[in-house]
Amino acid sequence: MAERSTAAVDVADNSGDEPLTAQADQSTADGVAKNRERDTDNDEAQGSGGTQGPGKASPPELHSGHKLARRYRLEECVTRLDGFSSWRAVDEKLRRAVGVHILPADHARARTVLAAARSSALLGDPRFVQVLDAVEENDLVYVVHEWLPDATELTTLLAAGPLEPHDAYQMVSQLSAAMAAAHREGLSHLRLNPNAVLRTSTGQWRIRGLAVNAALRGVTSTSPQRTDTEAIGALLYAALTQRWPYENDAYGLSGLPKDLGLIPPDQVRAGVHRGLSELAMRALANDGATASRHEAPCTTPEELVKAIGEMPRIRPPEPAFTAPPEYQRTTYQQGTYGRPAPHPGVTQPVPAPPPPLQSRTGKALKWAVSALLIAALGLGSWQLADALMDQGRSDDTNQTQTTDGNDKNGDQIRPAKPISIQSAQEYVAEGSAQAPEDVGNTYDGDSSTFWRTKRYNEGPKLAPYKPGVGIVYDLGSPQEVSGVSIGLRYPGDHTTVHLYATDSLSPSSPVDSAKEIGTATTSGTSLTVKASKKLKTQYVLLWITDVPQAPQDDFSSAGYKQAVTDVKFTG
Repeated sequence: MAERSTAAVDVADNSGDEPLTAQADQSTADGVAKNRERDTDNDEAQGSGGTQGPGKASPPELHSGHKLARRYRLEECVTRLDGFSSWRAVDEKLRRAVGVHILPADHARARTVLAAARSSALLGDPRFVQVLDAVEENDLVYVVHEWLPDATELTTLLAAGPLEPHDAYQMVSQLSAAMAAAHREGLSHLRLNPNAVLRTSTGQWRIRGLAVNAALRGVTSTSPQRTDTEAIGALLYAALTQRWPYENDAYGLSGLPKDLGLIPPDQVRAGVHRGLSELAMRALANDGATASRHEAPCTTPEELVKAIGEMPRIRPPEPAFTAPPEYQRTTYQQGTYGRPAPHPGVTQPVPAPPPPLQSRTGKALKWAVSALLIAALGLGSWQLADALMDQGRSDDTNQTQTTDGNDKNGDQIRPAKPISIQSAQEYVAEGSAQAPEDVGNTYDGDSSTFWRTKRYNEGPKLAPYKPGVGIVYDLGSPQEVSGVSIGLRYPGDHTTVHLYATDSLSPSSPVDSAKEIGTATTSGTSLTVKASKKLKTQYVLLWITDVPQAPQDDFSSAGYKQAVTDVKFTG
């Protein structure tokens, strides 16, 4: 119970992390003032901002237009709290928006903030908002980080209502995998709340303030992995119910009724996905209880990732079918040109058919049309008979040549059938992996999710950095693979993909010794690799050796890289 009490204080803290999105309520001075007031009130009320310690320094007297390092021009103060301030700024050297945390060099937590920022920058994981600079200069310590104008806080998303099951599933999957990777490097967040979670315009979920937000406020934990895991559980609970899983209201969400305790999300709101409801309860500190009381609680992000992997994948909702508008002919096409349109409920007279051609000219015209029809029928019959005779002669000629039924002209073209993918695993020939936790995104049926490579300085050929990167797919049983279609994220010159038959998800032999099924190259965002020979295999390696030059995006800076989605095998 003591651990839950400590974690609950950290998660419920609503001290208002600096916004990284261009929200409407932050575009005016009133909105900023409101945010500042909310930050101060909540930190004083909940006391989770951390004690200031001896020798607390006053916030530096800065203003809009002030420049740091002759490069970062301050634009708008979004948080002023506890001896530090956070700003939206402009990097005049690279001409882009950035965020900046500033505090005096003699602040009690200045050394801790610098160390946390530099550790976070070394992680370099694109699922986190990146630290770009951490400097001590002119009696100031400042940390520069990315600013994402196209991203939306989870706080804002939940203001419109709970998330759809697929969106909530994607959120908890991506957050858990990101925090598991951070903890493997010895980094924790400790202030993971709806203000710290962003969804970009491409549907990617990103976390801001890794290690830095907690250092700024002096937040610590004796069990950081448990604290971050419970925070993810609270985020999932809020996403499913639009309620904060504690008694106090926070982040614009209503808390749970007092004296009721922690109840499962599917008992708070009808229609909540049962699997996600149980997952939230396993992540939250609730004395080991779960929705079904059959599963063990998750105490680390790694355990949460494993629990998510054991769940049935939640597919995106089917697009709503909209019937096309009924084709309406004009009045001219309906044969009523020059007459008023019919009114509903009024019976319209049926027009009488025109009189037959009874004149001398009409009779001559009928005889001429009849003669033409007879001639056409005769010509067609003659051509049909000639074709049948040619076919008979061809059959007689080839009768002695088709003894085994395996000639190319005799083969029947069988329609390709889809082959379902049972599982997949990233294959690392040498060096480090690319994004092993995202492999499932390549066959989840969602075009907005993908597995991506790292960024390389030279290309298109990955060698000598790597011989290649790829994924091994398990088809469930030996299948005759005729080809694969692949969706790609980045166009450009060029992407080359090879297909190999392997002996398992973790091949025992190098790629060079595997049997190649086929290869193809493209400069677009889709690629089809066709099998050059018939081959049966249960495991297929999709091996990428060349990637195109791509611009900077939410995941990495400009360089040679590629991302894969919608992999579909046919047999």
